[in-house]
Amino acid sequence: MSISTNAKLFVVAGLLVGLGLAIFVSPFASSSPDGLEKVATEEGFDGAAEDHELADGPWADYGVEGVDDERVGTGLAGLIGTLVTFGLGVGVFALIRTLRPKEQPAGSSGAGAGATHPTD
Repeated sequence: MSISTNAKLFVVAGLLVGLGLAIFVSPFASSSPDGLEKVATEEGFDGAAEDHELADGPWADYGVEGVDDERVGTGLAGLIGTLVTFGLGVGVFALIRTLRPKEQPAGSSGAGAGATHPTD
């Protein structure tokens, strides 16, 4: 079973839209705290959070380490995140596709090429 041309175009168009948003729109995102940070501050437990192993990673905090321009770093982080997410999605779907049982063509009895039918 192959993927239709329309489905391929849809996936490519979706990837391009996602990349465009990640690169060109994400740098203009608000620097205000997100919903979780705001609630944590309002409820007084914002200091209780602990850093995790990836807190000092190269793509931590919506930026790219070594890029001094905050907007460029945010755009690059969006680009990398979109490509990684897309790649993982393609990998998961490829794995599912290989593990799924093969469909038999319509009209096939599945008995094999040399099988005879009782009416023969």
